[in-house]
Amino acid sequence: MVNRKAVCFGEILYDVFPDRERIGGAPLNVASRLSGLGISTEMISKVGDDEKGEKLISYLESKNIKTDNISKDTEFPTGVVNVKLSESGSATYDIAHPVAWDKIEISEGIKYSVQNADTFIFGSLICRDQVSRKVLFELLPEAKYRIFDINLRPPYYEKEVLVKLMEQADFIKFNDDELFEIADMMGSKYNSLEQNLHFVSKRTNTRTICVTKGRHGAVLLKDGNCYYNSGFKTKVKDTVGAGDSFLASLIAGMLKNEDPQSSLDFACAVGALVAGEEGANPEISKERIQKFIYP
Repeated sequence: MVNRKAVCFGEILYDVFPDRERIGGAPLNVASRLSGLGISTEMISKVGDDEKGEKLISYLESKNIKTDNISKDTEFPTGVVNVKLSESGSATYDIAHPVAWDKIEISEGIKYSVQNADTFIFGSLICRDQVSRKVLFELLPEAKYRIFDINLRPPYYEKEVLVKLMEQADFIKFNDDELFEIADMMGSKYNSLEQNLHFVSKRTNTRTICVTKGRHGAVLLKDGNCYYNSGFKTKVKDTVGAGDSFLASLIAGMLKNEDPQSSLDFACAVGALVAGEEGANPEISKERIQKFIYP
């Protein structure tokens, strides 16, 4: 099989819980799972010139993720997020600003990596600061295939920026709340998930859109066809990173040209297993995933 390459762009940081710290950031979580699933993966970001930054780079290297395009900032620190969990395990976030990943700078090495990857994965949070936002918009035309992972973190998003990013994406991933909020922003009068899914697809000319529905699974629109998974039973410990592992697993299936339904089922299983563990990036073997899907 041809070795597929993915580049993830954006925030790498520490999730600070009341009783522990964990390495995280949506693009880092996606990169970590992609690498674990056999995809050659690179991370583009920035850390502070500090101990946390060193640990983040060491972590990525331990996961066989290329770090050549992670730079160090002497002015701004490595990013941190204070995470609060509800009794059900759902998370809310207090995201420090400004930090190193807000100040990513363009380079020829970064452009080369994006040009030579099979897919370029980015999120919405990286656009909260004009410096990193400008770099993202410079890189988008260089990419072969653009995957937009929407993570709405109030107050760090604007309708105009979200719409521009969706219009340039080949693939968009929402959760159900995000889909309804953004479709409403764009003037949708629809109430059902599927109607809003098609509305956004038509308005942004995006042929592939996936919407996660928490424990109720996900729906994938691809080339006019919808694929469904109704979810897997799991005892949730925390939801941090579950959607990121879901997306990475779905991307891995697509890069390997697997059947969309099989890829969606696999991704939903991985997301459920991650939600049943602590932290965003627990180790989960392929054997365990298969046994979870087919006990």
